[in-house]
Amino acid sequence: MQLYSIETGKFKLDGGAMFGVVPKSIWNKLNPADETNLCTWALRCLLVIEGDRKILIDTGMGNKQDDKFFKHYQPHDTITLANALAPYKIKPEEITDVLLTHLHFDHVGGAINKIDNQLVPAFPNATYWVSETQWNLALNPNKRERASFLTENILPLRKTGKLKLITIPVYNSDTSLQEIHFSPSLSCYVVNGHTQGMLLPKINTGKETIVYMADLLPSIGHIPIPYVMGYDMQPLLTLDEKELFLNEALKNNFTLFFEHDPVNECCKVQLTEKGIRASTTFKLAEIV
Repeated sequence: MQLYSIETGKFKLDGGAMFGVVPKSIWNKLNPADETNLCTWALRCLLVIEGDRKILIDTGMGNKQDDKFFKHYQPHDTITLANALAPYKIKPEEITDVLLTHLHFDHVGGAINKIDNQLVPAFPNATYWVSETQWNLALNPNKRERASFLTENILPLRKTGKLKLITIPVYNSDTSLQEIHFSPSLSCYVVNGHTQGMLLPKINTGKETIVYMADLLPSIGHIPIPYVMGYDMQPLLTLDEKELFLNEALKNNFTLFFEHDPVNECCKVQLTEKGIRASTTFKLAEIV
């Protein structure tokens, strides 16, 4: 098995929205805001090569929206996924699977390209995977979440004929997160606080267990339990999901891989007098 961190650039989001009820005097020390209260965040994907399968987890924001859209998010240091994969000698045509944690624009935008005014899959030979729960929500979003689901990112996936919906069985537990199988070495936790049916890929390399945190923990700064984004649809559920996950991560020595942390790619966690916090930080390449 091979794993590679795929950097597609950075963008900006309002710091208050990213940290919810946490005061700016606290969160500004974690990710300093600019003069307009915007903080910089990463758009970091993960490539998993498992036997004959080349699995790309999430696809960043992409570059097909107009200037008016990008003005809100100020993407910078941007690189296309084709160019980001090139150092590993992987072409877009070789990607066999695209596993989407959820369908918000900063996670799915790079899955579809706009060429000669036509929307086409960025990975023409790949199967695109997303939870059925999330897909149905994206097609019929609630009013609060609607702006995060862009039809040009979502509907073309269905037109490829290679969209596969992952059915999530009914699950009721107050003591553990639901986990579903994806491939021999990859499973996914299912969480619903940020958005319904979000998947957190969990990769077992044989030596390490690495969890792609998506938007349950966008950054190290979100590890404290009360640090919940204003973007989360069910913040109290996020609190519970974070606590369940972090206890599992501590118990099993998971490596946390951050999609949005602009500085820290990975970390382990430890128990402190303040609760579970990050311990060592490192690059993915240092452990795989």
